[in-house]
Amino acid sequence: MTTRAVRTWNLVEALAFSALVGWYMWQLQESVRNSWIVFPIWLGASFIFHKDTPKTLGWRADNLWPATKRAAMIFVPCIFVLSVVGVLLGALHRPLGHLLVPKHFFGYLAFCLLQQVGLSSYATNRLLAATGSDVRASLIAGVIFGALHCPNPVLIPLTWIGGTAMAWLFARERNILPLTLFQGVLGTLVWWAFPVAWHHAMRVGPGFYHFHPR
Repeated sequence: MTTRAVRTWNLVEALAFSALVGWYMWQLQESVRNSWIVFPIWLGASFIFHKDTPKTLGWRADNLWPATKRAAMIFVPCIFVLSVVGVLLGALHRPLGHLLVPKHFFGYLAFCLLQQVGLSSYATNRLLAATGSDVRASLIAGVIFGALHCPNPVLIPLTWIGGTAMAWLFARERNILPLTLFQGVLGTLVWWAFPVAWHHAMRVGPGFYHFHPR
């Protein structure tokens, strides 16, 4: 394959996978039982086809400290800003509740890890190969990540910004572990900082409309 064909293939892969995730969220998870199985099959086949390694996928510990330091430079200020926003919006009267229970928090971290595999290990890698630019790949990944959180008015802008930052950090350091941790902390803070009537318990897709606060 020519260089142009390889780039086009990588772009089509990233966009098609993202479209499938959106289709699953809005329809397949309710209409086609066990349709989720297509995701691990797709990812596994793609990783094998592209000859990805744990290092290229960001599944590594050898650069954990520098990757964590770089991520902290971006996300620690975000944690501070979300904390201030929470105080201003009256979040001191909204306890974190079950999110502080270890099994729930680590369960959420596991979900964040799955998102990082999709966003960073897969989509960002393919977009980097398609565009040849850290910036362009990160911007496209951020738009996709934000779009997949429709129609949540709180999560769309936050995940657009956060997704762009995480994709850029992955492109620079190739490590999803600190990204997973910071995403878990930031997601928990978003839940706490904004009224549940705004983010509907962080739901996206049709579930956003089916939420009824107690």
